[in-house]
Amino acid sequence: MAQRIRSWVRGVVRRARSDGGMTTSEYAVGTIAACAFAAVLYKVVTSAPVMTALQSLLKDALDAKF
Repeated sequence: MAQRIRSWVRGVVRRARSDGGMTTSEYAVGTIAACAFAAVLYKVVTSAPVMTALQSLLKDALDAKF
């Protein structure tokens, strides 16, 4: 019984220490996806309706009476 437990613990430790990171191609795809998301977000934030809403929000915040 003790031998089975030791063997199981060794297996768990071995799996925990294994290199399970992303490969270079996965990094490349992840980087491209992040850049695409950033480009879409930039286009949305700089669009006319969003800019108008942000300007209105800032104007209302600065004109608030205390």
